[in-house]
Amino acid sequence: MKSNISALFISVLLLSLEFSNQAFEAVIADSLRDYESFHKYWEYLYPGGSDHNGSARMYGSATDHSHIYLENRQIVLKATRVTQSEGKSSKYPYLKINYRSGAIHAKHKLIINDQYPEYEIKGEFKAPVAPGTWPAFWLTGVESWPPELDILEVKGNNVNWFNTFRSKTDIKTCKTAITYDWHKYRVWMAKVSDTDVDIYFFLDDKFQVKHTAPFVGKHFHIIMNLQMEGGSPGTPPMKDTYFYGRNIYIGRTNTKK
Repeated sequence: MKSNISALFISVLLLSLEFSNQAFEAVIADSLRDYESFHKYWEYLYPGGSDHNGSARMYGSATDHSHIYLENRQIVLKATRVTQSEGKSSKYPYLKINYRSGAIHAKHKLIINDQYPEYEIKGEFKAPVAPGTWPAFWLTGVESWPPELDILEVKGNNVNWFNTFRSKTDIKTCKTAITYDWHKYRVWMAKVSDTDVDIYFFLDDKFQVKHTAPFVGKHFHIIMNLQMEGGSPGTPPMKDTYFYGRNIYIGRTNTKK
């Protein structure tokens, strides 16, 4: 076990040296300073609209900040229990809508290829851990699903799921205990072959796991959302629930810069 860990850290070190010698550019930085900065880098809701796979429907726009708003250089997503009927989600598994909540996605679409062989994605998040809450900061394929990469996913308890969906049945997962507090999440992605990307996951500056997936040449959306119920079991909250993010940063190497 110790030799495997040592070999892994050597590979991380070699990649970091290669990374430092590449031209590097920030894609998203300081985007939560004010709404002008936010609107430059982010869109409201999911890429596909207001609904997804839970019981929360997303609400938000440049003129509606009841569930998606900035506060002290933080993005705040707020889920509120609804008292009136809002029908069912338009997305599988078509759950009854019990909440209004918030989601955002980056205007930038990530891709690993020869020009952009490495990406760094990081941020600080305070995610709810109560039953029935389902916060996430994740990547999903633009052209199809899968692929998917979950940097932060909490399903109603104090466990974060680092997931890599290489196919619907080929899924790598690493579970790590967290608390209801601010934590640093980071992913470093590096092209290692014509098809494969090595993905290094970190929590609070500590390495957690490495996954490898055939993600070269695939475009990804970057999403932060506060979904409810669905994949999160237990009695859901009746009071308002909040998911906070700050210092969200996305950078990449650029071989042609």
